[in-house]
Amino acid sequence: MKSMSVMWVGCGDIGIRAGSALHDDGWRIAAVRRNVDSLPATFEGRAADYTRPDSLAFAAALAPDFVVTTCNPFDRSVEGYRAGFETAAANLLQGLGAHRPRHIIMASSTRVFAEREGGWVDEHSPLTRDDEWAQAIIAAEERLRASGHSVSVVRFAGIYGIPGGRLIARISRGEICPPQPVRYTNRIHREDCSGFIVHLLHKAARGESLEPVYIGVDDAPAPRHEVETWLARKLGVPVARRRRAGRTRAPQQCRAQALPQPGPARQRMTSLSIPIIGAVTALCSGSG
Repeated sequence: MKSMSVMWVGCGDIGIRAGSALHDDGWRIAAVRRNVDSLPATFEGRAADYTRPDSLAFAAALAPDFVVTTCNPFDRSVEGYRAGFETAAANLLQGLGAHRPRHIIMASSTRVFAEREGGWVDEHSPLTRDDEWAQAIIAAEERLRASGHSVSVVRFAGIYGIPGGRLIARISRGEICPPQPVRYTNRIHREDCSGFIVHLLHKAARGESLEPVYIGVDDAPAPRHEVETWLARKLGVPVARRRRAGRTRAPQQCRAQALPQPGPARQRMTSLSIPIIGAVTALCSGSG
């Protein structure tokens, strides 16, 4: 059987983990990022800045069977988000030209949802129209889906388990979310992120259809104050000393309706899943 190939645009921690698993299954991995020095030797590294015009002009010649994008904002400004998402999507489509990969998977964010009062959302919930940063992500989703390519979007919640992550750094400074108003945190471990994308690619490679939208979350939203206070105690941080002002609105609670139902696929996801508090030892050690 012909080996499958994937071009991974923005190949960071998640891409390396997923790509390594795919390589073990016989896939060929073309990894696109600005600096390719830290990529595994088994990957074909392509040094490119996907925010720049014509940066992905080689994509058509690569002719990958699948494309995955795990892009990041160029910086934290609105323009940085537009460059990292909407412009990157446009550059990808330009680079692919007439080549039609079997499927494109875009890593998106649950930030795109309109709900901000702590209610539940799923894959069909309304999207925000008043968050300019989220609008940049939504524009990238819409550009890819309007292209005529076969596309799935995975809206990931907050990814944890990555050494040096912002969550532990902030808590280490004593910056804890206040108890009121209640704000929920939706999280997913990096192993689940990579595992879920691998699952979708294998499913598509078998000729099975994919949903247009997925939510990547551990299905266990928790009050943010409780999680952060517990983590602070484990880190030995005096939480009463400093309080984070926080927002007046409480972000949504995410429910992943389109994830695999009970069976081998769902069991695989469940075996990877690491609940937020249960992963505190890994988070505190930085080995996540």
